[in-house]
Amino acid sequence: MEILIIRDAVTRHELNDMAKQQFGDMVKAVVDVEQGIMAIGGELHSDEEAVLLDQGSVQQHLWGINLYPERLASEWIEFDSMINVRPSGGNRSRYVESAETRDIVTTIVNRLVTG
Repeated sequence: MEILIIRDAVTRHELNDMAKQQFGDMVKAVVDVEQGIMAIGGELHSDEEAVLLDQGSVQQHLWGINLYPERLASEWIEFDSMINVRPSGGNRSRYVESAETRDIVTTIVNRLVTG
C-alpha cells in the first residue's frame, strides 16, 4: 500500500478500508508534532518515518502510533512503536511517555481524521 501524507483530512471510513487491506482492524501512522501532519499506509512505522524525513520532517518530532478506526474515540489511538524508543530524548520505551506529547498527537489526529 502507498504511504500517504495527510495534511488536510482523511475519514475514519477511509482508514477502516485501509485497515482491512493491511492489518484487519488497525492502521499504522507517524505523526509530525511540529508540522501537524501524519503519514499512514506503511507496513512499518519506520517506512512512514522515512517518507516524512525525506520531506523535511525532523526525527525528534515524529511519533509512531496505531489507529483503530472502529474503536471508540477514547480508545482508538495506541501510542506504541519502535520508532518512539529514544533514550537520549527521554523516551525509553515504545510507548509515548510524555502526556503533553500524547495530547499533541491526539489533537493532530482528531483534526486530520473526520467522521
